[in-house]
Amino acid sequence: MEGVKHIVAVASGKGGVGKSTVTANLALAMAAEGYRVGLLDADIYGPSQAQMLGIGEGVRPHQVGDNQFAPLQAHGIQAMSMAFLVDITEPMVWRGPMVAGAFQQMLNQTAWDDLDYLFIDMPPGTGDIQLTLAQKVEVDGAVIVTTPQDIALLDARKGIEMFRKVNVPVLGIVENMSLHVCSQCGHQEPIFGTGGGERIASQYETTLLGQLPLSLGIREQADGGKPTVVAEPGGEVAQTFRKVARAVVEGVTAQQAEGPNISFGD
Repeated sequence: MEGVKHIVAVASGKGGVGKSTVTANLALAMAAEGYRVGLLDADIYGPSQAQMLGIGEGVRPHQVGDNQFAPLQAHGIQAMSMAFLVDITEPMVWRGPMVAGAFQQMLNQTAWDDLDYLFIDMPPGTGDIQLTLAQKVEVDGAVIVTTPQDIALLDARKGIEMFRKVNVPVLGIVENMSLHVCSQCGHQEPIFGTGGGERIASQYETTLLGQLPLSLGIREQADGGKPTVVAEPGGEVAQTFRKVARAVVEGVTAQQAEGPNISFGD
């Protein structure tokens, strides 16, 4: 993609595991590490990044050239979402081909400005958007978000298998909601179970990039348009996201260093 050096998809296989919150914070953490970063919200039916990044309702991107739009700016990163192009209160009652077409337009018609990393917040599932992405652009890697719960792991496995089928490297697993942290007393409890992220990372020979708590503060900050990495940059959660961001850079760099496997016959 013009203006983009590396593309990283963030996926989950299912909804409700905090993937969009993780994506927003991971993009902001990468920016805090000194990279030029963009975020593309690929969830056509339920775009949420506009609110998470604090971009007010009704704000529209301006046109660049004949058929491109400039991404909006938020907390030092560039962003594009269907929420910037339509009335956010209107449901997108579209069939699959229309959704894939809208996603492809955002891919092709966003004038990204010299990005080191573009994070794509993928919708749940393994359908049209995921296939369109794999077919239309070169994706450097995918990050899979899951909770420790067995039900979430079932769909996370499908996400990993899907990316491998389309030759997209899986850079690792982010285990979200690892522990519930009480906002009153600080008591920690693994309400979704334990060890799920480690098990699936081991099973698929990938990396457990980080573990994040189920915290009231993370939710409030995302809803308020100022994600944790920006709201509490020195906090433990923000530092975990920055650790994950550094691991993503290492993973992408390692994939490039490996290069293609070429075998010669006798």
